[in-house]
Amino acid sequence: MRIVIRLPQVLVAVGLVSLGAVGLAAIAQYVFDMQPCPWCVLQRLIYIVVGVLALVAAALPGLGRRLFIALALLGAFSGLAAALWQQLHAVNEASCAMTLADRIMTGLQLDSLLPQLFTAYASCADAAVSVLGIPFAVWSCLLYVLLAWLLVWSLRVSLKSR
Repeated sequence: MRIVIRLPQVLVAVGLVSLGAVGLAAIAQYVFDMQPCPWCVLQRLIYIVVGVLALVAAALPGLGRRLFIALALLGAFSGLAAALWQQLHAVNEASCAMTLADRIMTGLQLDSLLPQLFTAYASCADAAVSVLGIPFAVWSCLLYVLLAWLLVWSLRVSLKSR
């Protein structure tokens, strides 16, 4: 039996997984009291952007699809960079105030518009928690790598079908 994987289905999966990651982060915050730092909430925003771009790409044909896949891929790389920075650098700092993540979120005023999702309540050091013995930021890195891999595959398939 041969399994056929269609490009729109992969893009919808990328979108749903990205948005699902934000849902899991909210559950971690509100059910398990894992309070987010500025880098955490920045990654939430990036997951939403990647998810929306992937869903739009799934609905578009041709050049529009390729453009939105490429933008989503840039977003996934940005999210990976943010998660790596959080894990390798920010986790060792007692304060995340006025870091790049904090300035982006404050500048966009998302912490005022949707504080339940985009307000940082912890420092980077305080937000450094583990799930199954693996730091939360590492889980995020792994998910961004998976999303990037799926988006690269999607872009290659889209370019071949021109």
